[in-house]
Amino acid sequence: MGYHRIWFAEHHNSQSFASAAPEIMTALALERTTRIRVGTGAILLPFYPAQKVTETMGLLSAVHPDRVDTGVGRAALSDPNYAAKIAALVHELDAGHAASISEPVGRVWVLGAGGSSAPLPGTLGAGYVHGHFLRPTGGEAATSAYREAARRSGHTPHTVLAVRFVTAKTEEQAQSLAEALLLWRVRKDFGHDGPIPSTATTARYQWSMPERARAKERSQALIVGTPAKVRAELLALADAHGADELMLNTLTSDPEDRLNAYGLMAEQLID
Repeated sequence: MGYHRIWFAEHHNSQSFASAAPEIMTALALERTTRIRVGTGAILLPFYPAQKVTETMGLLSAVHPDRVDTGVGRAALSDPNYAAKIAALVHELDAGHAASISEPVGRVWVLGAGGSSAPLPGTLGAGYVHGHFLRPTGGEAATSAYREAARRSGHTPHTVLAVRFVTAKTEEQAQSLAEALLLWRVRKDFGHDGPIPSTATTARYQWSMPERARAKERSQALIVGTPAKVRAELLALADAHGADELMLNTLTSDPEDRLNAYGLMAEQLID
C-alpha cells in the first residue's frame, strides 16, 4: 500500500491482541517483506535488561540491514533505570548503523503519552512517538519539548504522532465500526478484556449509562468518518503537533474491514 513502517505492540494476558512478543512479530514480518521498515511499538523496557533488547534487535538488524526500528516504552510501569536503559540502547544499536538524517540514532524510538519522557529521546538523538490514541490532549507540548531538546543537543528531531482512526466508504459504515471499537474499549476499561465485537453484536448490545459515559470520553481519542474527513483531521493533528509522520492504527472485528481502512487511508495520504 506504500506505508513506510509497520510496528507491533507488546500486550500481555489479553484476548484482544496477538502481540505478547513484539520482537518475534517483527522477525516474522521481516522474513515476509522486503521494503517496509518493521519494528516494535513498543517493547516494554521495564520488563527487560537493556542488553537483552540490544542483542535481540541488533541480531534482527544484522540479518535485515537498516529495516529494523527499535521502539521502547514503559506504559504505566515504574523503572528507575529507564533513562539509562534507553541511553544504552541508543549507544549500542548506533554502532550497527550508518548516520542518517531520515532515521533517528540507532533507529531507536521512545513512545510516550504523558509528556514526561519526551525530552529524553531528544537529548540522545532517538525518535519520539506520541500516543494521541492514549491521551488526546497535551501532545503539542510534549512533541515541542522533544524537538527543543533534540535541537539543543545537536540532533535532528524525528517526531511521529500515533493516532487511532476508523474509516469506511460511507459515514454510516464508519460510525458502525467506531461503535464496535468503543464498546470493546469501554468493556476493557470495566474489566472485560474480550475480543473486539462485530458490528452486529454491537447493534444488539444494551449499553449501561456508565458505559455510554465512558464511550463518550474514549471517543475523543478516535478519528472517525469517511476517508476524506479522516484525512483532513489527521493532517490538522500532524500540523498541530509538528509531526514528521503519522502512525495509524485501527481495530475491527473483521480483518477485511481493517485492511480496507488502511487501503482507503493509503489512497488519501500516500503519494
